Order: sequence, then structure tokens, then C-alpha cells
Amino acid sequence: MKVEQIYTGCLAHAAYYIESNGEAAIFDPLREVQPYLDRAEKDGAKVKYVFETHFHADFVSGHLDLKKKTGAEIIYGPTAKPGFEATTAEDGQVFELGAYKIKVIHTPGHTMESTCYLLIDENGKEHGIITGDTLFIGDVGRPDLAQHVISDLTEEKLATHLFHSLRDKIMPLSDDLIVYPNHGAGSACGKNMSKETTDTLGHQKEVNYALRADMTLEEFKKELLTGLTKPPVYFPQNVLMNIKGYDSFDEVRDRGLKGLSPEAFEAAANETEALMLDTRDAGDFAKGFVPNSINIGLEGSFAMWVGEMIPDVKQEILLITYPGKEEEALTRLARVGYDFSIGYLEGGFENWKNSGKEYDTLERISAEQLEDEMKKGEVTLIDVRKKSEFDSEHVIGAINVPLNALNENLAVFPKDKPFIIHCAGGYRSMIAASILKARGWDDFVDVIGGMSDIKKTDIKKSEYVCPTTLL
Repeated sequence: MKVEQIYTGCLAHAAYYIESNGEAAIFDPLREVQPYLDRAEKDGAKVKYVFETHFHADFVSGHLDLKKKTGAEIIYGPTAKPGFEATTAEDGQVFELGAYKIKVIHTPGHTMESTCYLLIDENGKEHGIITGDTLFIGDVGRPDLAQHVISDLTEEKLATHLFHSLRDKIMPLSDDLIVYPNHGAGSACGKNMSKETTDTLGHQKEVNYALRADMTLEEFKKELLTGLTKPPVYFPQNVLMNIKGYDSFDEVRDRGLKGLSPEAFEAAANETEALMLDTRDAGDFAKGFVPNSINIGLEGSFAMWVGEMIPDVKQEILLITYPGKEEEALTRLARVGYDFSIGYLEGGFENWKNSGKEYDTLERISAEQLEDEMKKGEVTLIDVRKKSEFDSEHVIGAINVPLNALNENLAVFPKDKPFIIHCAGGYRSMIAASILKARGWDDFVDVIGGMSDIKKTDIKKSEYVCPTTLL
């Protein structure tokens, strides 16, 4: 049986494509559906089904556009109540795809409608299981996300459901089944998942803490719920978009692909409440940028940090990209529900600069220069990495303000004396620097290379402790 995993690194997301005898199924598709259509066309196949493992929180699924373009039937598991035409399957129901069979296994816990799909090949052999956010490689799905959408749920209730789903539905299955999860390392849907994106169920029973055979319910809940942090603010908004529906990706792209001259761009910024989002690399941004623009680089976990730092998915956005990167930026914004880009700076920042308009810069220093500054005397150093990273290892005397908590902790950043900020490699600290600059801070510098380069110096650091959570 051939199962093709289509992995998107910036979201740590896995969709799946299966084809048999001219019929294809897509599992948990991303917002832009053309790659799936191209894949089916290559096989000469018709997309018959779009299977959803649950209402996703960390991205907007492409199920509606796939249905519109192919006529495919959208399938959810038991208890799902989508706000559009779709099939809510029964536990144990079997769907036929060419010579293959796909069996519904209801596994509530991550969410109440969470469902896995057992894949059965043409010989009747159970080949693998698409687990969504129920079971990851090395981890299981967080049970605290659905409660932010459905008020009568608690993480303890969901954790109890997940415990029984794993033990009653998943663990009794054959050890040689291949596990196909929805996410890998880097996703905020689990706290410590592996970089590997597939494994056998038997091996997961041996190494995954949540599948330990002798684990009690109370032990499971304690281990599962320890180390969770507040979910990204855009998660509940994406869930509601996936439940209720959304504009087609084609509409979103056409709305945002409007090139604006520097004059028109400036006028749009002044006449609307649009946020100016610069997606260039941190180094290029620091050398020059449109005043009050915010930097979140495309060459990083772009979509996730947009979701963390821009609270409202309906926020209007004016884009600044490298020329030719406009559509990529729009696509990656739409993946997480930011559908209201209203135009981009034609010719990019260089066009703005060449037009004679004012621009700002940000000062950066090397880790060696930081070391020299610390030798001179007291330095206010602010580390914007996650708490788990900071607890694992940090510069002695540094203050930790995780980037996703920046807006609630602006008072930590002094306005009456200079300070220095850093992250792991310079990506997140430039996001922080751009926000601080836009809000009136001037007397600070950013460390190029962040903690990665600081580790190479003799700056005093805490003793390294292996992290127990990656959130």
C-alpha cells in the first residue's frame, strides 16, 4: 500500500495522499490545494474523499476548496458538527477507495471529534493508521486546546478520554502498523514530539511515554499535563474557521496580490489600520526598513510566529517582501487564517529606499562584542527564547521574556538605560526588536547569532539541563 506523506516544515505539518485504481483521498490538507490536485492529475486519479482527523487549531484546512474543485466528499469522525456539507462518520465505518479500505476509529481526547483512520490494503492487511493529533511520534496530542473553544470541556476531562482512546482503540492494534501523525517536532500541538515523522506502532509502545503499558490514569494525566504552556492566540480562531468555513484561497490570494508604489503603500498605511509586515531576513531588515513595520522572516517558522504575534486573524496586512516572494508570503499567511492582506510594496524595500522616503535601522552586535560589553560592567540582557529553552541553559543574570509573552511584559524593557536582546539564532530577537522599535524603544541592540554564538564565548552560562518540554 502506498501512502505519500506531504510534509510542510514551517508548520511541522503532514498531509497524506493515497491512490488506488484511479481514486484518491487526501487527509488533513493545507489551505492551498493545487499541489494535491497536481498529484492526483499525475496519477490520472479523481479525488474521492477528503478525510479530516479533527477541527485543526494550528492551520486552516483546505477541505472546502478541495470539495469545490473536485466534488470530493468531506469526512469527519463521530460528534463533529461542521457548518457546511460534510459526512460525519460512525465509529467503525469503512470507506472504500479503489481496492483499499479506510476504517474510522473514533479517538476523543485531543478534541472530542478526534478520529484516526486505519488503512487496509488490497489484500485485507492493516497497513497503517493516520492518527492526526491523537498520537505523534514520541508524544500525544495536547488535551488543553479544545477547552478554549468549547467552554464545558476541561483538560482533565479530555486527558481522561485520550487515556482510554489510546488504550482501548490504538494500543490493541498490530505492532507492525505504520503510524502516520499530523505533526512533527516544532508544532505547538504536542509538547515534546520527535523529529521523525513516521514509526511503527510497536516501537511507539516501547518508547512513547504516553503508551507505557503499566501507566495508571492519574500517572498519565500528570505526565501529559505537566509542561504545557498557554496555546498560541490564533488557535481558537483557526478552529472556528475550520468549523464554520472561510473564503476560498483564490479569493484571498487575489485580494492580497496588489502591487503598491511607495506612495500608494504609504497612503494605505496612513489611511487604514493595516499592519506593515516585513518578511525579509533579520540581517537585511536591520540594515533598513519602513518605519513602524514589523519583521517576521519567511525563512523561519513564519506562519507560527505570525499567529503568535498578531492577535487577530482579521487584521489587515500590508506586505513587504523580497521581489517575487509576495505570493509565497500570502500563501503562508492564509495557511493560518490571515486572509486580509490588502497589498504589497512593489519592488520591495529597495524601491522604498530609492524613492527617497525615510527609513529606520536597528543596531546588532556579535556574541564577542556582547562578551566585551559584559566585561566592562553590568549589562541588562533580555533573552526572548521560550521558558523551556531558558531553563535548559542561559546566560547568568539574563532576564527571560519569551517572545510570545512580549506584549504583556513590555515594562521589563527599560526606557531609561540601554539593554541587549537575544534569542537562539537571531530570528526571534529581530521580531522582538522590530516591535520594540515600533513602540518607541531606541536604546537597545540585538545579538547576531543569539545563544548559538554566545555558547562559543566565555560568557558565564548556567549548567545545561535537558528540557522535558519543547513548548
